[in-house]
Amino acid sequence: METNNSRVMLWSAALIAAGLVLLGWTLRSGIVHFKDSERVVTVKGLSEQEVKADRVIWPLMYKQVGDDLTVLYNNIEKTNGTIIAFLRSNGVDEKEITIAPSQLVDMAAELYNPNAPRYRYSVTTVLTVVTDKVDLVRSLMQRQGDLLKQGVAVTGGDYQYRTQFLYTGLNTIKPGMIEEATANARTAAEKFAHDSKSKLGKIRSATQGQFSIEDRDENTPYIKSVRVVTTVEYYLKD
Repeated sequence: METNNSRVMLWSAALIAAGLVLLGWTLRSGIVHFKDSERVVTVKGLSEQEVKADRVIWPLMYKQVGDDLTVLYNNIEKTNGTIIAFLRSNGVDEKEITIAPSQLVDMAAELYNPNAPRYRYSVTTVLTVVTDKVDLVRSLMQRQGDLLKQGVAVTGGDYQYRTQFLYTGLNTIKPGMIEEATANARTAAEKFAHDSKSKLGKIRSATQGQFSIEDRDENTPYIKSVRVVTTVEYYLKD
């Protein structure tokens, strides 16, 4: 009877030991598999391209002062006509020119002006050219002296009325830039895999960054730098 009990106890102990070994192997195998599945490399790929602006917004702002509103109105009408004639004679279409309502300031009504103004009224008028004739506008900007000879002083340098050069063809170049950025990311991943004596697996995830369009530099705002960065995560395998 005691012998039978001893055998049962031995078999039980053996089974428990075997179970513990099997459990340990299973757990270890599962952890290694989990780590293997998490062997990844994250890389970034850049695509950058310089493009020429294809649209321009050119405000032509001037100021006039005086004491008689009727005289000011007539002067504004005459000045607007001079500017429009200059633009149209040089290739700008009439539909590309808009005139904003003039802004009148009554200098005598300014509460915080301790000195008596020389003129009572100051009027700001803005004509804006919006066109895709970027090169034409750039050339006309260099010829504002022609307006000055006719008595029209167009004011520049005011941030509110700065010339804006735009690029509107992003959708045309997007596919090629995304492809280039993704290819550059893969090249970086392949280099990492080679250096780590691994092989590059499938893509685990990919994220496309936002496209940015900025002036190439302060002196050439009509040349734009377009950039996009793609982030790709690859699996690595032995």
